[in-house]
Amino acid sequence: MADRLAGHLVHAANGGRIRSTITIFAPVRGVYLPAYVESAQLVQYACHSAPEGRQLGDRRNADVTRIARSLGWTAPERPGAFDILPVLLRDASDRRVLMDLPEGSVMEVPISHPDCDAISRLGLRWHAVPVVSNMILTIGGVDYPCAPFNGFYMSTEIASRNLADRDRYDKLPDVARALGMQPEARGTSFWQDTALTELNRAVVHSFKKAGVALVDHHTASDQFMEFVSRENIAGRRVAANWSWIVPPQASAACDVFHMPMKDHSAVPNYYRSRGEDGRTLMPFYGDYHRSRLVQRTDDLRRTWRRWYQRG
Repeated sequence: MADRLAGHLVHAANGGRIRSTITIFAPVRGVYLPAYVESAQLVQYACHSAPEGRQLGDRRNADVTRIARSLGWTAPERPGAFDILPVLLRDASDRRVLMDLPEGSVMEVPISHPDCDAISRLGLRWHAVPVVSNMILTIGGVDYPCAPFNGFYMSTEIASRNLADRDRYDKLPDVARALGMQPEARGTSFWQDTALTELNRAVVHSFKKAGVALVDHHTASDQFMEFVSRENIAGRRVAANWSWIVPPQASAACDVFHMPMKDHSAVPNYYRSRGEDGRTLMPFYGDYHRSRLVQRTDDLRRTWRRWYQRG
């Protein structure tokens, strides 16, 4: 498994031309649960306890880092904010096993800004391939507890969430100071908005400079709307979760913000727990029962909505 997982990272990275990849391991058979990956992603950054109660690194991974240490992982002699954690596996006997990612298997991109050297000097970076590894794949009634998969990043995932969220890296105040702004200011300074935009610019610039595939949120919104249009022309309804599709940055400026969405919980699909998101999964046959009149009405409603939004 360790060899296959490391190989997945290298294959998907593809020198920067990210390939959407899935690696499927053994399925559940009766009461037998095979080995699986417990880590949320194959590549995660550690969270170290620093002097005066501060935390250094990705705060979301504080517990994962503690578990890794208890299982024998040794942090670097000089801990940093972007130390890569070992992958946490569960074997068929439900024992935790640490897997160190081989050197050279993780591609990372240093974050620099095209105009602001002070942002470039913050020492930010992020890994290139987001491999989700703790979800269960269900196909035809068969569950695969270990089926890591990846696409490529959208800039807001890194800039507006991973690096900006207060329970993650909380870098917005540092970015604001690098831009000459005062993050302590109250009122209508909108320093958060400016810092978010410039951090997104830095991430897009850095990935492009490194030759690593990435999409910005406006382009992704346009791509999704085009996909929806093609599916509707073919007489199919698109299932989507609004909170997953709408970006956290400049949401109202993207067409997806104004689009009603419904998640049909269709299968095949991924889920995390049968008691939660997996509880509602079932085959969806709605497209087979739509009359031409209903399809035409949907087309007219969609055309009117676009006309209205664009004034």
